[in-house]
Parts: sequence; C-alpha cells; structure tokens
Amino acid sequence: MSKGLGTLVALLAAVVLAIMATTPPMPQGPQTPPSEFAVARAMPDVVAIAREPHITGTPENARVREYIAARMQALGMEVSTSSGTVGERGTAKRNRWTGRSDPPPTLTNVIGVLPGRNRSLPAVLLMSHHDTVWGSPGAADDTAGIAVSLEVARAIKAGGGAERDLVVLVTDAEELGLEGAKQFFAEHPLRTRVGAVINMEARGGGGRTTLFQTSSDNGNAVALFADVARRPGGSSLAAYIYSVLPNDTDLTPVLAGSYTAYNFAFIGRSGLYHSPLATPARLDQGAVQDMGAQVLELSRALLNSPAMPAPSPDAVFFDLFGRIMLTYPAWAGWIMLIVAAGALGLSAREQPDLRALGSGAGRMAGLLLVAAALYYLLNLLSGADGPTNYYDRLAAIPRLEAMAALGGMAAALVLLGGALSPAGKVGAALPLLLIAAAAQAIAPTAAYFIVIPVMLAALALLSLQRSGGTAARAFAGAVAASVVGYMLALGHQVMQGVGPTTPMAAALPLALGALGLLPVWHGVTSRTARTGAAGLLILAMAVALWVRLDPVAETVAVYADTKR
Repeated sequence: MSKGLGTLVALLAAVVLAIMATTPPMPQGPQTPPSEFAVARAMPDVVAIAREPHITGTPENARVREYIAARMQALGMEVSTSSGTVGERGTAKRNRWTGRSDPPPTLTNVIGVLPGRNRSLPAVLLMSHHDTVWGSPGAADDTAGIAVSLEVARAIKAGGGAERDLVVLVTDAEELGLEGAKQFFAEHPLRTRVGAVINMEARGGGGRTTLFQTSSDNGNAVALFADVARRPGGSSLAAYIYSVLPNDTDLTPVLAGSYTAYNFAFIGRSGLYHSPLATPARLDQGAVQDMGAQVLELSRALLNSPAMPAPSPDAVFFDLFGRIMLTYPAWAGWIMLIVAAGALGLSAREQPDLRALGSGAGRMAGLLLVAAALYYLLNLLSGADGPTNYYDRLAAIPRLEAMAALGGMAAALVLLGGALSPAGKVGAALPLLLIAAAAQAIAPTAAYFIVIPVMLAALALLSLQRSGGTAARAFAGAVAASVVGYMLALGHQVMQGVGPTTPMAAALPLALGALGLLPVWHGVTSRTARTGAAGLLILAMAVALWVRLDPVAETVAVYADTKR
C-alpha cells in the first residue's frame, strides 16, 4: 500500500468511526420482543401528549396530566399526585411568557409506582417533566422522557417484573425553575424509599443520547452502566464540563441527597429546542430509541441488583464510538502520561535534532493559537459580534460546524501540512503532552481525551522509528483512524454544546486529531498547502456570512430573543 493511500484509508476509516459514534440506533418497531424497548410503542404517547403547548397551570397541562395518570393505571401502577405552588421567580417567568399578571399557579406532579417483589428494598425512580415552555408542544423536551419512562415500565412488567419498586415521577414546572422536582425531593414521603434516580432530558430534537451527569463518587455507578449498556453513550468529560456550566435539570435537587443518580439527554437538531416546531413528526425516533434502550438496560440492572452501587472514587468513563463504555480509575491517566513521555523521549533520542523538535513544537502551539483565533473571528463574522437570538444561533449549529471544520482544516494545512521530519513530529506532540499533564492534574476524570491520543501517537511514532515495517504502519494507521475519528465526533459534540458562543473550544480536538494523523502524514508541497488553505478559508468565510445574512430561523422560541 502506497504512503498516500494508507493516509487516505485512515482518514476514510476515521469518518466512518465518527459517523458510528454520532448516529443514533435504528428505531425498533412493534414486532420487538415485549421485554425490550421499542420506540414504535412509545411514539403514540408522544403524539398524544405533544399535541400543543402545555405550560404549568393551563387546561392543556391538566389534560396531559390526566393522560399520563391513565397510562400509568393501564400499566398496573399505583398512581398519585403531589402539588405545590410555583415560587415568585417561576411565576414572574410564566407571566413574561403570557404577558399577564396571573397569581402563582399550582404545580402538580404525577407519580406511578410499579410494585416490585421486595417492596422493602430502595426503589429506582425514573424522572421526566410534563410541562413545556410557552409556545412549544415539547415533543422532545420532555415528552420523549415521559414516553421512555412509560415504555420502560411496560417492558419491565412484560419481562416478569423486578425485585424493587419502579417509581415513575413526571414533574411539573421544570421550565419554571425545577419547582416540581424541588417539591417532591423536599416533601414527598416516597423520596425516602428511593435509592437511585434516572433523569431524562433533551435540548433539541435528535442525536445520540448520552450520560452527561452522575452523582458524586460514581465509580461503581458508572461501572454498572458500562456492564449492561449494549450501545452506551456518555463520558466523564461531558460530566465535568456540565459541572462547571450554570445549567440545571430536575436532577439538581436530587444531587443534594445521597441517591445514586444518572442524567441522560440528547442535544442534536438543536434548532428545535423550545421551538414551536418541536412536534412529534419532527422528533428523531432514533434518539428516543437510543434513550429508551440505555435507560431500560440501566433500570433493569438497578431494579434487580442486590444493593445500590456503593460510593467509590469518581472514574474516567467514555463510550468508544458508541459500541462499548470504557472505564478506569482516574489515577491511571498518570501511567499513560509516563508511557507517552517515555515513548517520545526514546523517539527523540533516536532522532536527536533539537531544531526540528522546536520547530514541530512551535507549529503545534501555533495551530492551537491560530485555530482558536480563527474560530473566534469566523464566529464574529457569522453574526456573534452583536446582539443575537439564542435560538437562531442554535438553529445555525450545522452551518457553524461546517465553518469550523473548513477553518480548522485551513489552519492545519498551513501549519502542519508540509512534511515534518520524525523529530519534528515528536516535537509536535510536546505541547499537547504538557496540556495533557495539566489537565490530568486539574481534572483527572476529564483529561483522558488528551492523555490517550498523546500516548497513542507517541507509541505510533516510536514504532515507526524502530521498525517501519508492515505491523508498525498498520498500528500507526489504526491510531490515526481512531484518534481522528474520536476527535471528529468530539468536535461535533463540542460544537453542538457550545459552538454558537465558544467555537474556540474546538481548537483542542483539532490539534489532537492532527497529532493522531501525523505518524502517517507525509506532507504536501508548500504551494499546495497555501492554495488549499486559502480555498478552505474562503469557503469558511462564505458559510459564516451565510449564517450572518440568513433570516431568523422559523424554529426560534416564540417568547424571547435571548435565552431566559
């Protein structure tokens, strides 16, 4: 296989892996075995509930509650409600939506209990919310979570039941400040019988469902999920990032207690977040299937476990292209860093060229800085230099991703597109090795996405220097495919999460992907690199101007120009 062909094969394999990582599973039909999750059996609930917007304290909301209660009763659940009064801030938010000055509305949670064989054991609670924002039917946020809860309960019953009680809590007034969840976990007697909580949310209308938050000391809790999930999604990186963001879900009041807790969500098709067009017809059924399958597998394991997962040190965890969940102790990252540093040291010793080492390090550091600056400037060009509509920017995420991809490739071609000597490639790894060490010290459960690629790239460089044979080339190609594929998927997730406001965060996945490719990259001429980069940059600017000049998306929420 020629050198160029090997690089092309690695890149094509990386694209395939990235698609695998970011694509939800196929929806399952009504012929699916009764004890398994099938979105075809959940969608009638979505259609019935998400007919129209139903904010707290409206007749539409009361209709939804009655429907949910009737469905719970049909499943043989013990059904009850709990009520409270929405607080001052939630009432003010609701009145901004309606344009009225209504008194504080009453919130009503709906609770169903599917009895287990041993009712003295701590129960497992599935949580979602039935209220919507003003003007949105909320097919995803959070009707999908309700439908998943009901279908999971049906599948548990069809599979012969479980040892523990399954509690389905559908809260009210989540959109007004998590009021229903706060009321339940502060006052309801059932809260003391709960051992584990699984919350379901959505910000958008599709994409992969991921585990993005857990209770603290999650080592055993994550290990259980990793053991039972057949197509898992999630990472401790997402959990760390979410922990430092000012965001909340109904799981927030849960985390104040001693429960084992998990939070699942999908955030694809972001333009449908709080949108008047968030209808059942536009909901990605693959995303609901993804959520339902993972939640059912985890629920069944918890319901039949002799004991709830005991607290243990927080673990590193991440799904490998949506096929398996890897988990290991956070301290193992230091061992990987030692391996990476050792491999780079041996490579540098075999090719002792300090000038080339410095040049490679400077080019990689330059890529990080230039890419971040370029993303910042392109984002300004796309319209972020002035007042923006939060929901319009969410709708633009696919184009912002294309803008970032084109700009990133342009920067990479200019700085790393030319041929680098073996010593230069080793030098290119050094800035990222330092960043990996800093990340391991500051956030050990989140550092894996830097530590592992640096280690793999270092080993690939060393193997090529030591032998350069078929096995070494195959290993380097596999490293390139896996690292680039993972970084493509991670870049997609980064842009979905913070792309409209902070696309600069994609610079690090770009640099890591470039490092993973370097062992098999043989370079292009300076002219080719400059010409290609210029063309890519022009296209990136064109996409940015498209976003800037395009009319406001029809999907934007009806109640605000900015997020509230």
